[in-house]
Amino acid sequence: MKAFLILEDGNVFTGKSIGSTRDMISEIVFNTSMTGYLEVLTDPSYAGQAVVMTYPLIGNYGICYEDMESKKPWVDGYIVREIARRPSNFRSEDSIETFLTEKDIPGIAGTDTRALTKILREKGTMNGMITTNENYVLEDVIKKLKAHCVTKVVEKVTCKEKTTYLAKEYVPTDADNARSGLKIHPYRKGNFKVALLDYGSKDNIKDCLLKRGCDVTIYPALTKAEEILSENPDGIMLSNGPGDPKECVEIIEEIKKMYNSDVPIFAICLGHQLMALANGGDTKKMKYGHRGANHPVKDLKTGRVYISSQNHGYVVEDGSMSEAKAEKSFINANDGTIEGYHYLGKNIFTVQFHPEACAGPQDSEFLFDEFIQMMEVQ
Repeated sequence: MKAFLILEDGNVFTGKSIGSTRDMISEIVFNTSMTGYLEVLTDPSYAGQAVVMTYPLIGNYGICYEDMESKKPWVDGYIVREIARRPSNFRSEDSIETFLTEKDIPGIAGTDTRALTKILREKGTMNGMITTNENYVLEDVIKKLKAHCVTKVVEKVTCKEKTTYLAKEYVPTDADNARSGLKIHPYRKGNFKVALLDYGSKDNIKDCLLKRGCDVTIYPALTKAEEILSENPDGIMLSNGPGDPKECVEIIEEIKKMYNSDVPIFAICLGHQLMALANGGDTKKMKYGHRGANHPVKDLKTGRVYISSQNHGYVVEDGSMSEAKAEKSFINANDGTIEGYHYLGKNIFTVQFHPEACAGPQDSEFLFDEFIQMMEVQ
């Protein structure tokens, strides 16, 4: 069946429908990863967005449900150049086309994703529609696209109730076993208790803590700081998540209270932005964001460059943070944007990228070890 991708600037791309045939309107973003398409589909940070995969062939190793980053897919739509209809992988349980259909995700294949990505890079992220209706009226569609706006997505993706996971019950996955040198090692007798605030957390954040001997309690995004601190966690993690960080007014107020405690805090992606806002910083929307598994970040302390996985459309405004409050720890080696902070006089550090990346580079997974060492000292 023929399908169309219509952008709010009037550009139209034609291809073949994959997955659901219903109409879809969403913000269109692109991801430059060569692998990890299931992790992209199930990453809550993509809630409210349709994803263009720039790699030309997607789906060649099928769907391995164990690799999902959450219990369900969160993308609104999926756009690829070519889809592999006969995956080859001993772990494969389904084809990506079957997955999209069963999960009711509209998609389009056969489009010129290179040209589409160039438009998004030059003009910036914009809204778009995937439709199989050949009788669409362009002017009417553009009006709908310009009016489309998604708000308060964190509240849609966060968990509904508190859940605790014990390190002793953690079972290594195939992905764990494939990583050379991985050791599951408690750092002391009696595991560390970590409170993980779920703003749209990927499962691998939890897993990176569990396999290091931490017991993890996941809290809904709007949980009060008093409740969390009353349970005496050894450390607090602020997770990744979707949307504009400035919308999270209530969450920012709770982070201020956590900041004023003595509990070590490690924040990733959206959590990094929220911590900055809680401390007088500012954020801005990027032209087209960073989404992919090949973004270089520079450690300003050592000068070393790490390859990182990233997924964000907002960034902390350079110069907005008081130098007496925090110092930059990482910057993006491509565009110089801020990728991390260390908060002075506090056991708090934050990063914009994803050290828990899966699939993706594990260059910066050592940051979880630094978090644990911080709890050990505390």
